[in-house]
Amino acid sequence: MTIPGPGQPQSPDPYGQQPSGQEPYGGQPYTQGPSGHQPYEQPAGGPGSQNPGKTLGIVGLVLSILGCTALIGIVVSVIGLVKSRKAGLGNGLAWAGIIIGVLWLVIGGIGLATGVGGLMDKCSELGPGTHQVDGVTYTCP
Repeated sequence: MTIPGPGQPQSPDPYGQQPSGQEPYGGQPYTQGPSGHQPYEQPAGGPGSQNPGKTLGIVGLVLSILGCTALIGIVVSVIGLVKSRKAGLGNGLAWAGIIIGVLWLVIGGIGLATGVGGLMDKCSELGPGTHQVDGVTYTCP
């Protein structure tokens, strides 16, 4: 190997390495995926990003499943879903919390309406006052 003098062009690196600070392949950085064949794509939100609404989605789902806290679960799930959407991410757990909470509210509403309807029928049958029937106390207006 000869050392070029002043004004002479330098020969490329004999070992085939890129000069420091330059990207190979025409200035485009090259990344390989896990298989070594496909380019690696970053998930939405950038590398290392986390879903800001994931925890709220989980909490909302648990509250919705409990039934008696379904309304609170729906609210928490909606907040989690909104936070996830602002970050450009999905949140299936928040959706599940919303759906299950709404189902519990519908079932609870039907149960409440049925119970009130049954009580109204029993009171119309018994009349006003307090009544004991089969160990159950009914207080009718």
